[in-house]
Amino acid sequence: MWISARLKRPTSLLAILLFAIISLLYLRHPYTPPPPPPAPQPGPSISEVAPALDPLEALDTRSHPVDQLIRHGEAQFEQALAKQSKNLAEAVKEYRRRYKIPPPPNFDEWFDFAQRKGVVLIDEYDTIYHNLLPFWALPPQILRSRVREAIGFGANFLTGLQIRNGEVANIAGGPDWLKEALTGMTKDFLAYLPDMDLPFNMHDEPRVVVPSEELSKLVAQAKDVDMPEAYTNERPKNAFSPRPKDVNDGKRIDEVKVTKFNVYAHQPTWTPSKLSCPLDSPARKDLDELQKDNITAYALGDLGFIYNHTAFSDICLTPSLRETYGFFDRPNAFNIIHDLFPVFSQSKVSSFQDILYPSPWYWYGKVSYNEKKDMEWRLKEDRLWWRGSTTGGFSRSGGWRRQHRQQLVSRINAGNQAKILVDQGTEKEPNWQPREVSRSDYKEIIDVNFSHIGQCDPEDCEAQKAFFDPATEVDQQDAWKYKYLLDMDGNAFSGRFYAFLRSHSLVYKMSIFQEWHSEWVKPWVHYIPLSLKGGEWLEIVRYFSGEPEGKLQAPRMAEQGRMWAEKALRNEDFEVYFFRLLLEYGRLVDDNRATIGYAA
Repeated sequence: MWISARLKRPTSLLAILLFAIISLLYLRHPYTPPPPPPAPQPGPSISEVAPALDPLEALDTRSHPVDQLIRHGEAQFEQALAKQSKNLAEAVKEYRRRYKIPPPPNFDEWFDFAQRKGVVLIDEYDTIYHNLLPFWALPPQILRSRVREAIGFGANFLTGLQIRNGEVANIAGGPDWLKEALTGMTKDFLAYLPDMDLPFNMHDEPRVVVPSEELSKLVAQAKDVDMPEAYTNERPKNAFSPRPKDVNDGKRIDEVKVTKFNVYAHQPTWTPSKLSCPLDSPARKDLDELQKDNITAYALGDLGFIYNHTAFSDICLTPSLRETYGFFDRPNAFNIIHDLFPVFSQSKVSSFQDILYPSPWYWYGKVSYNEKKDMEWRLKEDRLWWRGSTTGGFSRSGGWRRQHRQQLVSRINAGNQAKILVDQGTEKEPNWQPREVSRSDYKEIIDVNFSHIGQCDPEDCEAQKAFFDPATEVDQQDAWKYKYLLDMDGNAFSGRFYAFLRSHSLVYKMSIFQEWHSEWVKPWVHYIPLSLKGGEWLEIVRYFSGEPEGKLQAPRMAEQGRMWAEKALRNEDFEVYFFRLLLEYGRLVDDNRATIGYAA
């Protein structure tokens, strides 16, 4: 239209010639519109619909960062809930879409089991996929031999469970409660599992770290060769193979004289723990111990609100953990192996290759919640509360200053300066900006202290008692008197988390240890995540206890977390997840794993 309008005016011969040339070129090469966008894909996973927040977008000073993070988290979680498969055919289709392999044998039995148990999340098992992915690169007979080696050496502190003919034929090693829990968790679905041996970690601390170069090769082999071979089989056999000859009758665990596990208890463990991190990550670049943390990958603004908890718990991004986290300084136990051995653990650090499963600690009810001793929100004290022990690492000669629990307790109770956010705008145009205040001005809303000093040399224990002045020991049920409950890692996961979520209180959590529930329990939806550095601690507590919108959000979120725990963190949910995990693992150790599976 622009050229046509111009030609209505007096023009030069040159302009007319130019127009003619452009017209001829257009006729020979007409405009081709771009292709239409691809059709939307069905059923994204929770991790796919909840991408990391853009820090620049989230730093909208017209609303409080906590409010923004809550709204974002809840919207993404609700979107994922709405997309869960409604029937077996949908679940199979979604499984194949996500993982590019057929479901394992007896997937239909698992689906019926999950439906009978009333499980809400049918599709959210990405943690299983990622945990088992590198094991696809190892032949089944190698995996079985490594399990025999692991459980056959008595000092490896592994509980060996042997399944034969749909029953627990033998279980050895570990405390009675653990063996009873493992037996109880599996009894309703053993009939659908193959004959196999399973190694369960007795320690709180994880056990397996594979160097990054080898791990990368294993993952590439799994994704490019072994899993595609299984995916191309359109009609897999829906049955496990008979017991292989190298698996005994289950009347005993065969003894092994040597072990590849190394023991580093009470020693620094950062170097062996970071071996699986990529070579270009901050943790592996940390040769001179001056490498900076990649904080922008997980924290927002001057105060450092956690917007991406997955990145926050990725130790490869945070080399400062070397000197601030007890597990990397002097763990209470550390039996480590650098070959890819199957070991089932209740929790792990991101760099470890242990296989996560629902903790028997929770299933067995080792930390209880007594609803009769709880109370309505309005009757609770308006404080953040925590009592606990100095677990998390063994300290000697002042080493407690490198432990995360001691750092948190000392920092949160310090009388020094801290930052809060203050609305410096108007009613129509809020403007939240940081302001320095004295922590001591807010001591009434924080009640965090040790009630026991332990895991330290005598001299160090005495020094800690003098420094922290521990509070009187209390009953676990006393926690329900407070509106805000703090949960944090100890030697590994804390074990109180689910009981806290079931209460009428709002849960704050500081953790880098990963558990099985990463797709099921979400930060800013079911609990409030805290950093280790602590720049945002005071402001988050102050926001919920002091700001009008925070006072409305806090009881609502507390009940939201409570209702979700009642719906998705039952013993039935643990069993359904465990059933699915053991079907997946059972396929891995089957000699015919490329030809077995389920097809709708």
